[in-house]
Amino acid sequence: MPGSGYGTIFRLTSFGESHGVGIGGVIEGVPAGFKLDLDLIQKDLDRRRPGQSHLTTSRNEEDKVEFLSGLFEGKTTGTPVAFIIRNKDHRSADYSSIKDSFRPSHADKTYEEKYGFRDYRGGGRSSARETIARVVAGAIAKQFLSDLGVSFSTYVDQIGNVKLNDSSFFIAEAIEANLVRCPDAETAAKMEELIEKIQKEGDTVGGAIRCVVMHPPKSLGEPVFDKLHAELGKAMLSINAVKGFEFGSGFESVAMKGSEHNDLFMEDGNTQTNHSGGIQGGISNGMPIYFRVAFKPVATIMQPQETVGRDGQKMILKPQGRHDACVVPRAVPIVEAMAAMVLFDMYLRTKANQW
Repeated sequence: MPGSGYGTIFRLTSFGESHGVGIGGVIEGVPAGFKLDLDLIQKDLDRRRPGQSHLTTSRNEEDKVEFLSGLFEGKTTGTPVAFIIRNKDHRSADYSSIKDSFRPSHADKTYEEKYGFRDYRGGGRSSARETIARVVAGAIAKQFLSDLGVSFSTYVDQIGNVKLNDSSFFIAEAIEANLVRCPDAETAAKMEELIEKIQKEGDTVGGAIRCVVMHPPKSLGEPVFDKLHAELGKAMLSINAVKGFEFGSGFESVAMKGSEHNDLFMEDGNTQTNHSGGIQGGISNGMPIYFRVAFKPVATIMQPQETVGRDGQKMILKPQGRHDACVVPRAVPIVEAMAAMVLFDMYLRTKANQW
C-alpha cells in the first residue's frame, strides 16, 4: 500500500495489520557501528502496549520486538534494520458483527470505497496497532539524538475538559508517576477519574499531548516545502485519532501583536522569549522545540449506534471487543517517537547538505 513509509534518509516502512501475524518495519539509513540499547527500545514499547492498566484496553499483548536484520553483536551494521512484533491476543470473532456494516467515524467506509475490500478485524491497517513500528523506529532515533545531547519531555496536558495549566519541561519520573502520564499529581487524579467515568458509560474521551524537545541541533529543516514544523505536523497528523497540531505560540498568536510575539535576540544568540517554538523560517534555531497534539475521542464506543450496512440500509451497531476509553496516555510514546524520527532524519539531511 502506498503511504506506508516515512522519512528521507532515516526512513521507516511499516507493515502488518491489527489481527494479522504481526506488525513490523524496515528502517533504512541507520548509521553503522552504533551500539543500540535494546532494553530502551522495549521500554518505549511497554509504554505503548495495551493492557498496562485498568484504564486501557484489556487486550494482553507483550509486544516483544524481534530484530531480523541490521544488527550484529549489538551494533548497527549500516544495512536495513528489519523487525517484527507478533500479535498473540487478537480476537477476530469480536469483529464479525461489523463485517457487513460501517462503524461511525471509523475508516471502515472510506477503506471500502477506496479499495473495494477491507480487513474488518480490528480495523486492519487503519488500526492504531500499526504505531508499534513507529515506536521502534523512534526509540532507535532517540538513542542517536541522545548522543547529540537532545532530550524529550512528552506528556498528557489535557483529557476532556481537565487541563494542566503548566507547560514546563518535566522529567520522566514525574510523567511516568501515574497512569495518565500527566506530570502533576492533582491534575492526573482528575484525569483518571474522568476516564473511569467515561469508561463506565461505555463512551470515549479525547485529550492533548505536549512535547518539548530540549537542546535540539540548530539548522534542522529545509526551505519552503520541507520546513521542520511542516514535517512535524505531517508526522503528528499521521497518528491515528489526531485532529490538531500547533507549535510554538500556535493559535494563541492570533490575539498577539507583533511587538508582543517577536522573539528578541540576546547577545549569546538565543532569544528572550520562545513564541517561535524553536523554529524560524522552518529551520531550528537551537531553542527548545515545543508543540501540542490534539486527539479526538476514540470512534469505537460501547453503546448502540445507528449506522448503515453495505446495502445502504440503516441498522443498529452493537459493538464488541476490547477498546480504550481514552487512547491519549498510550499515545505519549508514539508522539515522542514520531518527533524523534523527524528530527533525526532532518539531522542526517542537514549533514548531507554540508561540505
